[in-house]
Amino acid sequence: MASFVKLQSRSREIKEEYYQRNRVAEEHRMNEHNAAVKIQSWFRGCRVRAYIRYLHKLMTIIQKWWRGFLARKVFRQMVQTARSVMKMNFYNAMAVRIQRRWRGFYVRKNIHNFYALKRYLEGVDMKNKIVRKELEEFAAMKEMERHKKCLEEEERKRNEQARRMHHLLSTVQVPGVFNSPYRQFPDPMERRIQTARPLSPREPKKRDDYQRAVSFSPYASVIPTFKPLPPIGSKKPQGPFRDTAEVLQQRYKPLEPTLRVATSINCLEEAREELRREECQRRIQDKDFIKVCISHKDKPYEPSVHSTTEYGPNPFGTLYFREEYQEKWKSSKDFRTVFPPCTLFEKCGRTYSRSGETV
Repeated sequence: MASFVKLQSRSREIKEEYYQRNRVAEEHRMNEHNAAVKIQSWFRGCRVRAYIRYLHKLMTIIQKWWRGFLARKVFRQMVQTARSVMKMNFYNAMAVRIQRRWRGFYVRKNIHNFYALKRYLEGVDMKNKIVRKELEEFAAMKEMERHKKCLEEEERKRNEQARRMHHLLSTVQVPGVFNSPYRQFPDPMERRIQTARPLSPREPKKRDDYQRAVSFSPYASVIPTFKPLPPIGSKKPQGPFRDTAEVLQQRYKPLEPTLRVATSINCLEEAREELRREECQRRIQDKDFIKVCISHKDKPYEPSVHSTTEYGPNPFGTLYFREEYQEKWKSSKDFRTVFPPCTLFEKCGRTYSRSGETV
């Protein structure tokens, strides 16, 4: 009983201690609960983050493989396209090279013949050299003639001067101007004066009958007077001149028209008319007609009156009853020549030489 009273007296302390211990226990429990929640949240976060990293790694691998597949596919298409383009460029280059070789060969052989043009140019060069050489010789000859003429003119002037100064000739008593006693030798003019003939008194110029008649005519002031022409010399003119017959033969040579000019515009109609005329003339067969009937086999065939008349064949069925489509004769396309005209090669092989013959 005493214990009970003792406990009852200590009940307040016991309650406070009980509440204190329960509070401490509750605090420890809450701390442990919070720690457990924190540990669980950390572990779950680590596990989720690891799983997410794993998923990211798998997605990266899948994306890598898929992008690699797409890239290889696109690259293969690009390689195939580049290969086809390269092949087409190579084929085009080879085709262009073949066409270039063939066209060059065709043009050199048929259109612009290199060797014919080379021969023509060599002939022109040779002709040019010959003409230049002849012109140089002609120029040298003319220069010599001019120099000779100048010398003759100077000699004539000196002789004329000597004849005019014949009064200055030296005599036995008085020496002349050109024969000075102070000189060792006389002047050359002195010897020229000695050999020159003195001038005679001037004589009036003779006029011919035409000038005399013109001078006394009332129209003398109107009619002009001409100097007489010099005499025609028999000497052949100098220079690289060709023969007159050769020049006339080249000048009046016959016309050589081209195929386009020589062909008539109505050649097609004329050919058709000639063919139709030949068909009308040859419509009758010259051979005897072979009869089918056996009873008249030995009897000769008698041609009709229309085929044997002297007025010509019967035009029935050939002239009036023949269908002609004239709109088909003319084409809608323009006429195109096979080769283009070239004026340079028309002279090839037709250049005249010095003898008048073609090269």
